[in-house]
Amino acid sequence: MAPRRLLLVGEGNFSFAAALSETLDQNTRLTATCLQRPAELTRDPVARKNLRYLRERGIDVRFGVDCTQLTDVFELHDREFNQIYFNFPHCGRKAGVAKNRELLAKFFQSCADVLAEEGEVHVALCRGQGGTPADKPQREWHNSWQVVAMAALGGLILSDVYPFSCKAVPGYKCTGYRSQDKCFHVEGALNHVFTRSLPFEVSQPRIFRIKVGNQWFSFPEPEALVGKLNRGFLEAPSCHPIKTINEKLIAELGKAFPLKRLKCSFPLLPQEDASVLPFWNCDFLSAAFWISLHEDNSNSESLTGGTSQDVEDFLVSFSELSLPKNPGRDGKEEACEGTYGQAKVCLRPSLLVHVQDVIEVPDFLSGSLHILSGPVFQKCHILPFTMPAFHETLFILGFNQNLKDGCLQSLLDHLKGILDSLLTQTLLESSKLSSLVEFVLQSNGKDYMIHVKTHNFRSDCTEDLIIGSVTTSATSVIHKDQCFVFVSMNLDLLAMLVWCISDWRMLWTFDNRFLKNFVPGKIEPFKSHSLYPPCYVHDISFWIDEKKGFDELEFHTVARAVSQDTVISIQFLSRFQHPKTQQVIWEQSRTSLGT
Repeated sequence: MAPRRLLLVGEGNFSFAAALSETLDQNTRLTATCLQRPAELTRDPVARKNLRYLRERGIDVRFGVDCTQLTDVFELHDREFNQIYFNFPHCGRKAGVAKNRELLAKFFQSCADVLAEEGEVHVALCRGQGGTPADKPQREWHNSWQVVAMAALGGLILSDVYPFSCKAVPGYKCTGYRSQDKCFHVEGALNHVFTRSLPFEVSQPRIFRIKVGNQWFSFPEPEALVGKLNRGFLEAPSCHPIKTINEKLIAELGKAFPLKRLKCSFPLLPQEDASVLPFWNCDFLSAAFWISLHEDNSNSESLTGGTSQDVEDFLVSFSELSLPKNPGRDGKEEACEGTYGQAKVCLRPSLLVHVQDVIEVPDFLSGSLHILSGPVFQKCHILPFTMPAFHETLFILGFNQNLKDGCLQSLLDHLKGILDSLLTQTLLESSKLSSLVEFVLQSNGKDYMIHVKTHNFRSDCTEDLIIGSVTTSATSVIHKDQCFVFVSMNLDLLAMLVWCISDWRMLWTFDNRFLKNFVPGKIEPFKSHSLYPPCYVHDISFWIDEKKGFDELEFHTVARAVSQDTVISIQFLSRFQHPKTQQVIWEQSRTSLGT
């Protein structure tokens, strides 16, 4: 096993290095550095004593090391530090916040060149200097060192912050201001731990290839959904929280109802299927992502995007997809070989599009809870709790009309109890309410929306969140003597609330650190690996063609695609018409996440 390597920069009297060296095991190598030359330290008896002690222990000590130019000090083969420590950085004398920000920025950028892939950078700052909500009290942003923003310049994110304790390193004495016999005040100081962020790369939409009958088709991933297709969060080997919450929900309902789990196909709907959506979902089409399947005659072994596993998954789930066919010479439709060169399909906007197929089968089991689970895709406004891609579970229950009231109430009672239990598992006892879930009756007097009180989860969220719906107004052509209830649940929102995950994009991250928070089958408090990311607000304005109008939903979709999901909210500010040109201008405010 390669030794663990620690680098200390900005050591003044080397008391931290001496104290830390006593705690290290034989598999750890320590390098302690300072900016001063040896001659400058001869006047400090504490420094002389610590240096003598470090040399006796064989510790690597280096002088004249500029922490903003670490690549000048360490050769390529001598880098890859697992931890880098910088305690109480300061430019010296009466340097202001701007100078110290510059020092931090250059230090972090220098660290990026010598830090191991999974390494950490530890920076201890005096009370209030960091400028994060962890500081008590928190300084105004412009009067702080803006440590998170400075770290972002080096591709680093704040992953942990905790009080700095001198007692944890007995013998450590903060040097304080250079050239002065004056220590920093370390009461209320914080240690900030930074790790590498995933590099921000311009993602190109993948090209997927599918096989229908004997014909291959290809289609590009919609730009607003890059990285959202075919992620397999609900598949067997996954330990994703969305799968965990889905399995727990199903298992609890299984204690009260017989279950029948149905396989969910890949979420593409041919145009003719999408045009006959149930009447209660008529607005789904306007929010659907439409794509074109193009006939692909290239060698099926040479893929233009995705992976071989992607294609295999598509082959299985697409086996029953029906596409428009060419009329044959005798007026009859030809087989798949005669499929048109292009077909219009949409990504499934909801699992509710499948309910008619489920309840119209002759062997539908009355009294059993039929379950469909899978991803769905909808164009939506850019808001903290709305997402263009999420996972949905659909429960379908059929029963005799004479038993409607009792069966419906039983299902709602069980569902309410299960959701309340799940939503309070990670809350403190003092924060728990008698109930967080409410079924709100809709204007038709039959259907319900499932609301969750959110003030225990986020102080800035004043309205209830809708995590699902209950539809009781459906009928079947075949089973005319039965009533049906459809319960649709947004698993992504439910997972966010259960684990107190504040940003839905975290569920879709490719960063492996996210999944390390979760133990399969268990619900434990979630701790984000990226704390207090900086946000920036920008105003944009543009002219529009009044004749064509302005499609705000499409604008949000384009903004999402262009920004690659870095915009977290868009707020309409104003609209006015120029008195001379008669042109109409819209002004929008966008908030984007910086790291």
